[in-house]
Amino acid sequence: MTTTPDAAPALRRFGRTAQEVPVIGQGTWQMERDARATCIEALRAGLDLGLTHLDTAELYGDGRVETLVGEAIAGRRDAVFLVSKVKPNNAGRFGAIEACERSLKRLGTDRLDCYLLHWRGPVPLAETLEAFERLETAGKIRSWGVSNFDVADLEEAERLVGPGRIACNQVLYHPEDRAIEVGVLPWCEARGIAVVGYSPFGSRGGFPASDSPRGRALDAVATKHGVSARQVVLAWVSRTPALLAIPKASRPEHVRDNARALRLALDADDLAALERAFPLR
Repeated sequence: MTTTPDAAPALRRFGRTAQEVPVIGQGTWQMERDARATCIEALRAGLDLGLTHLDTAELYGDGRVETLVGEAIAGRRDAVFLVSKVKPNNAGRFGAIEACERSLKRLGTDRLDCYLLHWRGPVPLAETLEAFERLETAGKIRSWGVSNFDVADLEEAERLVGPGRIACNQVLYHPEDRAIEVGVLPWCEARGIAVVGYSPFGSRGGFPASDSPRGRALDAVATKHGVSARQVVLAWVSRTPALLAIPKASRPEHVRDNARALRLALDADDLAALERAFPLR
């Protein structure tokens, strides 16, 4: 495997925060559908392997996933960069604060490292950001960000709170959906905002089949480095300084596969081959 020079897990500063997080984290979407004990085992295995950026949301399983995450991190909270998200309907001036308190209780912690608005909804953005600022002042959250924001949304948020306040934008990003590269990614890069890619393996099980042209391109790079195709995708999704990825893995063997991508470095030939296979449209 081609590794980073010091063979250490790749860390990256999380937006405006002073905290560094691994470029590959752990997502938890739909974990309520999986075997609870296995999910907890997987999350703990991920923490042991350096996947300490752990993302969840009150939406997931109507809070059940936050409770699961709380159990997984019990006794090791200080080693985790913990992120959760508020539902748009709960994101009012007072509602967001109440929602955050409920999330903290389910997670078994007194603070979040970052708190996100899950997507734009009916509540005025000014109310949500006012609540986020109050939560940060109170020490309930260490930073805040947004999710599924386009450039217009981001510009509105920056007008409301000024520059340097948004820590991250969490967005859909995988080789077959590169839409954020047109506007969102450069906008965030110019302002030091972390871009966290969810569903890095594709939406709704859409990972390229091995016998497809795109699948063969991934397999060729994987074979060159002695890794899996999914590790190649994770290295690609986190290939620039602004980018992070949060793949979901509800089984320990999948977590171990994801974690190996922390040390994978794609070279210029790899990136060129993947660019030909997955061109920006």
